[in-house]
Amino acid sequence: MAATDPVDQLSAQLEKLGSLDKYPNCHPEVNPQDIYRAHITSIIHEITGVDNAIVYNALQWTLSLDKGDMVLAIPALRVKGNPLVLGKQWLEKWPESPLVEKPVISGTFLPFFFKPGPLTQLTLPTARKLGREFGANKANGLKDPSDPSKGKKRILIEFSSPNIAKPFHAGHLRSTIIGGFLSNLYAVAGWDVVRINYLGDWGKQYGILAVGFERYGSEDALAKDPINHLFEIYVKLNKEISDEKQETEKLQKDGKTAEAQNIIENGTDEQARKYFKLMVDGDEKALALWKRFRELSIDRYKETYNRLNIQFDEYSGESQVSEEAMNGAAKSMLEKGIAEESDGALIVDFSKHVPGKVGKALEKPIVRRKDGTALYLTRDISELLNREEKYNFDHMIYVIASQQDLHVKQFFKIVELMGHNEIAAKVQHINFGLVLGMSTRRGTVKFLNDILRDVGDYMHEVMKKNQDKYQQVENPEAVADIMGISAVMCQDMAGKRINNYQFDMAVMTSFEGDTGPYLQYAHARLCSITRKVNLSEEEIASADLSLLTEAHATNLVRVLSQWPDVVQNTLRTLEPTTVLTYLFKMTHVLSSSYDHLRIVGSEPGLMKSRMALYDTARIVLNNGMRLLGLTPVERM
Repeated sequence: MAATDPVDQLSAQLEKLGSLDKYPNCHPEVNPQDIYRAHITSIIHEITGVDNAIVYNALQWTLSLDKGDMVLAIPALRVKGNPLVLGKQWLEKWPESPLVEKPVISGTFLPFFFKPGPLTQLTLPTARKLGREFGANKANGLKDPSDPSKGKKRILIEFSSPNIAKPFHAGHLRSTIIGGFLSNLYAVAGWDVVRINYLGDWGKQYGILAVGFERYGSEDALAKDPINHLFEIYVKLNKEISDEKQETEKLQKDGKTAEAQNIIENGTDEQARKYFKLMVDGDEKALALWKRFRELSIDRYKETYNRLNIQFDEYSGESQVSEEAMNGAAKSMLEKGIAEESDGALIVDFSKHVPGKVGKALEKPIVRRKDGTALYLTRDISELLNREEKYNFDHMIYVIASQQDLHVKQFFKIVELMGHNEIAAKVQHINFGLVLGMSTRRGTVKFLNDILRDVGDYMHEVMKKNQDKYQQVENPEAVADIMGISAVMCQDMAGKRINNYQFDMAVMTSFEGDTGPYLQYAHARLCSITRKVNLSEEEIASADLSLLTEAHATNLVRVLSQWPDVVQNTLRTLEPTTVLTYLFKMTHVLSSSYDHLRIVGSEPGLMKSRMALYDTARIVLNNGMRLLGLTPVERM
């Protein structure tokens, strides 16, 4: 007798499919859609004779639910003949399926609609069983998925990288948000992730800070707010250097050469240069003060990073690259004919090494000054070679603004020209556009903490407008801070990384539209439903999922089942907006279901089944928000 129950049909179908190893990257235990993908593949393979791997990889997501749950572009199978004719011939042979409806040809596409019963029976229990791990696929990060004992692939991600004693500005904010997201993404995919913060912590600016601290420094101010205090000192000293330069030019113009020379030899700029020279030469007293500035600044940075849910594995920096390593890199470039001398400096003329327009576009960067000091290119090359030796990584990502595109291309190309082809093939630049129109109470200086405080204060005022709900929030200031951070981060991640965007306080803090506060509200509402219904895990697990037959229920299941695929797709795009766009799409379907799928007041069986659906939605939303680096709130 034929099985009529969806669960029995599903079990029978899975038995028929047999081993799923023949399908590439098929992981049905963590991704319900892989079962459907494998099932459709097996049918098409039997009808067309096309290799399983080709069919499996040709099945794509659809843009919206009305276009189906999955779609096949007929030409993608590379079968000779008219796609329309082929499609009609294949459909004539299409068998009855317990998992998918018979497709109806749409142009050169075959759209597939999943039967809702089996999809619900698969998706909800899988998501609730996996919980925080739903959407994760640790097999991605294995060196050999067939042999986990060979270990994980290792990825280094360098991001944020502020300059000590200078404002943590919008560019650093974008690098921090994107780098944090990429770190989470690769961790979810099972990679061994090493997060590196490569600080701007070396150079004459530390001589300027040291001289300035002797003149204007305050131990109390340094302990209380090292970054702001050091920045104020830095600004003061730079103004003095600028004033002295103008005074020197005026004296020289007036013929007072001796007085001008006295300022040049004994002025603030020269004092700063001499102080930094002491640091380079290893003077203990000079290095001790620099180390204090560095450590105090890092401690303060860590507080900000904690608010953004980011922890670094290594605080590296320009200071950590030895002169010996940089001299070695410069010598190697010279010996291999990559670099050449020009007016006493060392340059790389790419037009001599890279043919055509590409070589000219890479220009002629200086890699060592006339005085023998190295520039960023030499430092970056030395540090990369050091990291390869230290970590033996499989891949490395640099999250750096698009203004530095040329520098990064030069850097990667020199590494390749030096003969380190394997290393050059493992590095990747993830770039991003500008934040426009950002301002704070301090005016033009864009300190990140000021930005986050301003947005948090704004969210706090919005929360106070609903006093009933406000009274129920345990720590409203902390929740407002999380809401503000969510607003800033979601506005940053809403578009493609490379796009510039307008920083708009009113838009980002709105509960209307696709914003961080809207996502937080959607999550808090699901948590509120969970509290009100107050069903145990066992009661929800025993729910009769066949009761979820309404269109709003089945459409929500269809979207929720896509979550593991969304994570897989994001590993290809490396775009935060891939995740964010999905979360907004899912929460829109969710919010439209509340009036149709009421829980409170419904009969017990329906209450349990609907609670299982909403609990799955909460799991997916929570996982997605955490992947983006957000902290989901439960009350607001």
